[in-house]
Amino acid sequence: MKYFKKIEGERVYLSPINLEDCEMYVKWLNNPNITQFLDCNDNLITLSKERELLEKLANEEFTLAIVKKEDDTLLGNIGLTKIDYKNGKAELGIFIGDEDNLSKGYGSEAIKLMLGFAFNEIRLHNVMLTVFSNNPRAIKAYTKCGFKEFGRRHDAIYHNGEYLDLIYMEVINENSL
Repeated sequence: MKYFKKIEGERVYLSPINLEDCEMYVKWLNNPNITQFLDCNDNLITLSKERELLEKLANEEFTLAIVKKEDDTLLGNIGLTKIDYKNGKAELGIFIGDEDNLSKGYGSEAIKLMLGFAFNEIRLHNVMLTVFSNNPRAIKAYTKCGFKEFGRRHDAIYHNGEYLDLIYMEVINENSL
């Protein structure tokens, strides 16, 4: 088996990243339908670049693959970065690359699993993220998971020929005090 159930939910589980998935990520990251809401849309992603990035992610503390339980299909990844244990804060990032499994709630479930881990296991208090203003599907998913907008940087991202706002969202663990 190439995945391991580190954090398990109803329909997905989070597993350590498998470096053998490099080709799948290259396929996803060169698909404009997938990267339209990422800041790498205009980059050419090669196998060597992606292998290097996956190795880095695999060695970071909390970047995990999102895997569908039903058939062990890799859906993407999710991670906590910029973890500040002293102040109990981190940033969350998520990427769903499997086009056939978009808008089916898998990303929301993965976020809830990661937030449960962040708040209950490593005792964080505040988790934030950023999202492009032209990504209503992600904003809806983040809101569903408890995130609230706390700021906006106007025209902060030049993407696909237009300026977009960068929205800052956060969720607070009210039970951590």
